[in-house]
Amino acid sequence: MSASAALIDTLKRELRALGVTYAAVAKTLDMSEASVKRMFSRKDFSLKRLDRVLELAGLELAELARSLERRERLVSRLTPEAERAIVADKKLMLVALCTLSQWPLERITRTYTLSEPECIRLFARLDRLGTIRLLPGNRYRLLLARTFTWLPDGPFQQFFKAQAQNEYFRTRFDGPDELMLFVTGRLSKSSKEAMLTRLRRVANEFADAHNDDMRRPFEECTGMNMLLAIRPWELSLFSELRRKK
Repeated sequence: MSASAALIDTLKRELRALGVTYAAVAKTLDMSEASVKRMFSRKDFSLKRLDRVLELAGLELAELARSLERRERLVSRLTPEAERAIVADKKLMLVALCTLSQWPLERITRTYTLSEPECIRLFARLDRLGTIRLLPGNRYRLLLARTFTWLPDGPFQQFFKAQAQNEYFRTRFDGPDELMLFVTGRLSKSSKEAMLTRLRRVANEFADAHNDDMRRPFEECTGMNMLLAIRPWELSLFSELRRKK
């Protein structure tokens, strides 16, 4: 990605964190909202328009550049100690998952039985654990990369397997917003690698869609959880019938 494209991506994230909508940018630039979306998508900005958007958001170009530099150091995985601390506290885990979806403070306290001071204390703990950076006005910046994953068989995955996995699969997966596919077959090495690449791309597309929809009214969006899994596997009942080598 070019430096200018990375800068525009960083600007999008900063605008989202500040609650500046495409509609507000469109009004400032005297453009249609669709044209503004196209401009961001194509990363095609004149310097004059960039200056006006920065002025709207109360940002300086140097501040945007520093944010871009910080972005390069985002965390793809937490330490086992950090995951263990999150899993050990039900309320901390709730707020951690809310920040992953970039819920603002007022939305968390309006949805769950957490007081504002309690939620701010939990924000401060997440700041110390390195998942967010607490900002003035009780806002925060997420410090987890788009490619963030929980540790393989780490504290969070162990929690999911022990307490959430059965609950997650306790449905027919035939609702309008549900889908589960189970397919089986034999793949060559190249086909396996291609399939893994596509699945990772789907996960990235999910993250991109989430980021884009952060600008929509909260009530227009539905909390969705996607579980992708692929592995060489045979049901243990069948493995027991295998001939010994």
